[in-house]
Amino acid sequence: MVLAPPSSAVDGSPFVPLPFSYDVYTFRGEGSRTTVVAAFAVEVGKIETKPDGADKRYKFSVNLVLADTVLRSVTNRHDTVSGELPRRVSDEHLLCSYIEVQAPPSEDIEQRVTVIDAMEAGVGQMYIKNTRVPDYSGPELMLSDVALGLPDIPTGWTRGEATLALLPTSQFPSSAFNVYYEIYNLPEGNPYTTVVTVERLEGISSETSEGRGAIHLQFNGESAATADGTLPELRRVETSLAEGSYRITVTIEDLKTGKTASRSRTFQIRASWRGATMVPAYQVQPLRG
Repeated sequence: MVLAPPSSAVDGSPFVPLPFSYDVYTFRGEGSRTTVVAAFAVEVGKIETKPDGADKRYKFSVNLVLADTVLRSVTNRHDTVSGELPRRVSDEHLLCSYIEVQAPPSEDIEQRVTVIDAMEAGVGQMYIKNTRVPDYSGPELMLSDVALGLPDIPTGWTRGEATLALLPTSQFPSSAFNVYYEIYNLPEGNPYTTVVTVERLEGISSETSEGRGAIHLQFNGESAATADGTLPELRRVETSLAEGSYRITVTIEDLKTGKTASRSRTFQIRASWRGATMVPAYQVQPLRG
């Protein structure tokens, strides 16, 4: 990931940096496309807020650009996030939102994510990363990305009947969290096993890791895949983790055929957690592709 050089505000002055956290998740999309979801988190203390009675008002914009460097096509979405927060929340309290696009699969994507403070001119930041948009249209047994979210929050990203309070994986409390993923091409009626493993990454001190081995959760079931071969699963991991970096791995096995598929994602537990608020983003620019 690369921090883009400061660009210019409307008056020609350089943007003041606005640090934020983000993650991008991918799932099977419409037709031959891939659903790409970007989750954003901005600390309240990093953006400008305005008094509004007993509350504070905020407004910022989020942008996701996926530029195919081979086909020279661009998928772009630009949304606005706004609302109110009680004045008592700390500067470290997170404002979390997401945007979703449908993009063609590609192995050569320049991904650009941007957050701009809409209440204070000239405050914003962009991150650039070379990545890929995977193709989930094949017939083999596959897993989507593994997405993580806060439990017991009724709002957030909605996918079918599941709602997930998406968080960037660098911003997690030590308590329980939700895990969402999709299994593709597991025939309806086939028995299968899901194993969710959470393990501490190397580099954690022996003092904090003492007595803390990997966590293994196993679930058994029978496939109830939809007509397009998609089987969504939303799991809750009940645990308490020390500060540090972890890897979560989801492995599924079709017990009828013996075929397996696995996906992993790293995430970070924060020592000081000051809470998060999920806020919707409203599209202000139509999707182009």
